[in-house]
Amino acid sequence: MAPIPASVIKVGHIDDVQELKKKKTSQIPERFIRDTTERPTLDKPISYPCNINIPVIDFSKLVEGNRDDFCKEIMKLRTCCEEWGFFQVMNHGIDLDLLERIEKVAMEFFMMPLEEKQKYPMIPGTVQGYGQAFVFSEDQKLDWCNIETVDIYSREIRKLCKNLLKYIAITLSLNDDVFEEMFGVAVQAVRMNYYPACPRPDLVLGLSPHSDGSALTVLQQGKGSSVGLQILKDNTWIPVQPIPNALVVNIGDTIEVLTNGRYKSVEHRAVTHKEKDRLSIVTFYAPSYEIELGPIQELVDDKNPCKYRRYNHGEYSKHYVTNKLQGKKTLEFAKIKN
Repeated sequence: MAPIPASVIKVGHIDDVQELKKKKTSQIPERFIRDTTERPTLDKPISYPCNINIPVIDFSKLVEGNRDDFCKEIMKLRTCCEEWGFFQVMNHGIDLDLLERIEKVAMEFFMMPLEEKQKYPMIPGTVQGYGQAFVFSEDQKLDWCNIETVDIYSREIRKLCKNLLKYIAITLSLNDDVFEEMFGVAVQAVRMNYYPACPRPDLVLGLSPHSDGSALTVLQQGKGSSVGLQILKDNTWIPVQPIPNALVVNIGDTIEVLTNGRYKSVEHRAVTHKEKDRLSIVTFYAPSYEIELGPIQELVDDKNPCKYRRYNHGEYSKHYVTNKLQGKKTLEFAKIKN
């Protein structure tokens, strides 16, 4: 993500949410309190059936299943991408001990004294380091979480993303290497989010509503964490119930553009819990910043006219930040205006 020069950004005082939790006060600083229209309605029943959850893909059936299992799972993957933009992946082939180790590393960092964590500060306008991401002004509402970006825990997730993109290409009747050939040297970033329990979860958000600028995003939800992730479907916020040892995957803006809107990059957010903390580890997988992107020719025809213009991915990354700041949909930059 291209940073905005720190010299032009005044972010004001930012309280550390873990330190606020330690004070055991029910008072929430004004900068964290959302406007009434933005607040999560935690006590309001969801209009969907109570047992609904995002679809689940059995990755092993794609990799080593028989022909019938493979075809069924490919059809299911297509439905996930068209109707949900989110799915959970089970039997993904990543060593479960590795998932436990990365959670341990994350928790050990977040449990360090504040002065130690502040040795790795997040520069305003960026998402790398410890602190609040996407803070650009003194008046901006803050998210109830702390973040650290790391360069490890990437090889296995990278392999998973490459394979998922291969199968997503197959769902579109494209060559299975189309995305790998197109992306060049892919960009990957890992972010760790820690959401302390909040005395007034009805007033704050753990993470503001947004879509991702990536091609794919892979989320690992910490064991024993509260249910925090919610996705927007049919104007309703649906909580994502974690499945043990599964990973959550979502389609990013890049895939929406490349598929000419057939596969959706869906808005999502994180809510907090009054008593339980939450840990998440997020990997973003995206094309090289030098790549020119636009709808794939085979997915544009008279019935599906071109919805997005071609653009440079690095330039898009800058507009992604600007649109988030202005509260706009992040894909507005690329849409063709009628």
